[in-house]
Amino acid sequence: MKLNKFKSSEITPEKVYKNRRKFLKDMGIVTGTALLSQNIMSSALSYTPETERKITDYKYATTYNNYYEFGTGKSDPHKNSQDFITKPWEITIDGEVEKKITLSVDEIINMFPSEERVYRFRCVEGWSMVIPWLGFPLNKLLNKAQPTSKAKYVKFTSVFDPEQMKGQRFPVLDWPYKEGLRIDEAMHPLTLMVTGLYGKELPNQNGAPLRLIVPWKYGFKSAKAIVNISFVEKMPTSSWMKASPHEYGFYSNVNPNVAHPRWSQATERVIGENVFAPRIQTLMFNGYGDEVASLYDGMDLRKNY
Repeated sequence: MKLNKFKSSEITPEKVYKNRRKFLKDMGIVTGTALLSQNIMSSALSYTPETERKITDYKYATTYNNYYEFGTGKSDPHKNSQDFITKPWEITIDGEVEKKITLSVDEIINMFPSEERVYRFRCVEGWSMVIPWLGFPLNKLLNKAQPTSKAKYVKFTSVFDPEQMKGQRFPVLDWPYKEGLRIDEAMHPLTLMVTGLYGKELPNQNGAPLRLIVPWKYGFKSAKAIVNISFVEKMPTSSWMKASPHEYGFYSNVNPNVAHPRWSQATERVIGENVFAPRIQTLMFNGYGDEVASLYDGMDLRKNY
């Protein structure tokens, strides 16, 4: 299966897609995971913490984005990334591993068939979406490199291409974009390597061709256009940690009890709702506490923000 070989006739239209999900849910056949087309393998598991929440319209999920490589405005990534070249593309996994590997996107997609997972997405700025991502558990890819006992953290590095990414021509961040996870966070089954959304190829503005999604963390932890994954022994410094360490810590777990220095994190604005709609309560770990809270047993989540 290769997402980049889909024909338009093979992709489920958004309206039909949503109606099918509602029908299957009403029939009790599926909760949070549905078969999008005969070309896509669906997950047997559902990881949607609030299945009653409406899926965000595709138009909002693909036009309201943070992706500073293409500009700092929410509409800049959609406007400025359309000509971004993502083929061919390779990703290297190295560092504290038994087997350094380099794979093309096509090889990865063939090796790990995509499944659909509907995850809540919470931005540190206070807005949220519910998005049906396509991808596979990151641990499947990481295990191919056979990390050694020295591997304690996983560092992600995005592409550096200022010729195509005009935002990288300015020192908004220390380019290329870098992020990191503790190894148990990276290996958690909720952590997803994303290859698409809404049954379609991943758009450039959403991080094509490969991006990360860690649903219990704020969105900036989910690196886009990844070219390198490295197992390291010491905690890596992410781009936002380096830019503003008093605002952005390493863990970046969604925690409504810890305010950002410039605003509260207790509530969130649902993108796609009426502008006058009330904000909703933010859930600890973005609603995934049952699955991930044990990763942080004994930690002070106010200190380790």
